[in-house]
Amino acid sequence: MAAAAAAALMYSGSALAEAKIGFVDTAKLMEAAPQVKSAQAKIEAEFAPREKELVTLQQEIRTLEDRISRDGSVMSETESSKLERDVLAKRRDLKRSQEEFRDDLNIRRNEVLAKLQKDIYDVVVAFAKEQSFDLILTQGVVYSSDKVDVTESVLKKLKQ
Repeated sequence: MAAAAAAALMYSGSALAEAKIGFVDTAKLMEAAPQVKSAQAKIEAEFAPREKELVTLQQEIRTLEDRISRDGSVMSETESSKLERDVLAKRRDLKRSQEEFRDDLNIRRNEVLAKLQKDIYDVVVAFAKEQSFDLILTQGVVYSSDKVDVTESVLKKLKQ
């Protein structure tokens, strides 16, 4: 039995010696891939009009607050309280709009991130098959030598 176990270990050791193993730093790919930069620009362009609306609303609130502090002493009590109510209403609208903006932006980012991760996964798998890798590792690796780090090669494939 011991001889059989030793033979099995020797066989698995020789099979392991022949295995082609690589490492891909997916965090580096997510920073450097052109698809990521393109997706970020697309999201920024998609949300720029809403962000501009929020900035405009903030400016309106500041203008009203400045008017209250500047002219409040010469306004009638009715006019002053109406202006203060307007400011409060606009602040509530701003807060609600900012929360909706943040939520929508996060949802959209997560959708894009999921698609990018899948695309990167597909490219890594295609690269591994083309190069006849037996195993590709990603995060969770404590150390990998440059000999097995194929991140740059995968990045070149992503840039194609």
